[in-house]
Amino acid sequence: MLSTILFGLTVLGFGAWVAVNHRHHTTYYRPALYIADKGAVIEVKDAGGRTKTRQETLRDLIEQRCPSLLRDFRPVWWLFSGHLQTAYSVVGDFSKIDEVEYDRTLLRTRDGGTLGLDFTPPESTRKLPEDAPIIVVLHGLTGGSHEAYVRAVVSPACRPVDDGGLGYRAIVVNFRGCAGVPVTSPQLYSAGHTEDIRAAMFYIRRRYPKAPLLGLGFSLGANVLTRYVAEEGDGCRLAAACVIACPWDLVTNSEALEGNWLHRRVYSTALGSNLQAVVKRHAAALSTPPSHPVAQAVAPTLALQSPTLETFDETFNRIAGGSSPPFPFPSARAYYTWASSHTTLPRVRVPFLAIGAEDDPVVQVLPVHAGRNGYVAFAVTKGGGHLGWFESGADGAIRRWFTRPVLEWLEAVGRDMVVRARPGKPLREVDGFLMEVGRDDVGCKEAEGGGRVSGTEGEEGLLPGL
Repeated sequence: MLSTILFGLTVLGFGAWVAVNHRHHTTYYRPALYIADKGAVIEVKDAGGRTKTRQETLRDLIEQRCPSLLRDFRPVWWLFSGHLQTAYSVVGDFSKIDEVEYDRTLLRTRDGGTLGLDFTPPESTRKLPEDAPIIVVLHGLTGGSHEAYVRAVVSPACRPVDDGGLGYRAIVVNFRGCAGVPVTSPQLYSAGHTEDIRAAMFYIRRRYPKAPLLGLGFSLGANVLTRYVAEEGDGCRLAAACVIACPWDLVTNSEALEGNWLHRRVYSTALGSNLQAVVKRHAAALSTPPSHPVAQAVAPTLALQSPTLETFDETFNRIAGGSSPPFPFPSARAYYTWASSHTTLPRVRVPFLAIGAEDDPVVQVLPVHAGRNGYVAFAVTKGGGHLGWFESGADGAIRRWFTRPVLEWLEAVGRDMVVRARPGKPLREVDGFLMEVGRDDVGCKEAEGGGRVSGTEGEEGLLPGL
């Protein structure tokens, strides 16, 4: 892990030195927009009178209400490549910006697992209307609500309107074992497993029945969110969604990561080692009972030396990444084929914005035509890296470009779009678990624990920003 950090710092330093000799060559990246000719028709509030509505296509909504997607992204001059943008996401210090405080609620799932829902603003500091829009956030591979890329959107979105924010509420769903959430069953999480976000959505909808729910996913969380929205179809409880740096085709991405020395040595090893560190931290919980297939995979996983992502998935995640069925899978490739989200895009039935970068070293495929689905829009920049998009603000501070278009999108779909009731299938309680009528395997209930969480404190031993 340390060697990976040092290598990243070396690349970053060399890139800065090269850039000194090219600093006058400013780069501009105008996002390319991909929207089906027959885009979905969306009902929006008329600007002349909030009681009147009119129809807009998805293209109209984006072009009129998300102007940042029609303007240039100008990367900071010394982060001129996708590698440098990605490296800075890992090694940069973001502890003093976009500070967020959360209230955490722990949820126990039907299989005995635990999820951590982080709410902001804390109710003890500010009360919001019961119909205030809610952003439901899914983080990246081994991240959580503390990640700088999460806070880059959550902080401004949840500031009061009179302080320049949107006045929204955000709920970050922390996966099992991430961001201080305990592991309480022999199961972890994965890019394709959607039952945990489904259970969390039961709880969120029951707790806030009048609030529009807006999905926001980053990297691995973007893949989970895409699959969830597609699986729910017309019954999706989310009114709209946005995904950033989604990995889409996991088979092709794995082949690209493992087939290139730099990508395998830096990116794949960093991702695999991060996941190995999560297993090490929760080894005792994952090893109970000893006869469980997941428990038997723990020791071989911990014995791996600087595993790549594919090696980790072959050894552990194909077995432990979700409930049975469909887990375990016979191979990592079989798991990747099942978990990929690009094939699910034609089934999305809510306004859906995807943002990606052509030079993302982790994501090799951008399915920009989305199966000609009129609900899906793609915005793609030539530069930005993986969860990077760093540019200089008017005050000289380095900020992420994607914050502006994402906030514009969230305002458009949360405030301007007419959101009809989206309760989903009826819910019921059985033995304290909240479940959908007609389905008994997915559900949740509140568990002991939680409390106030500082949004800038990550976990030691893990590379941030992934």
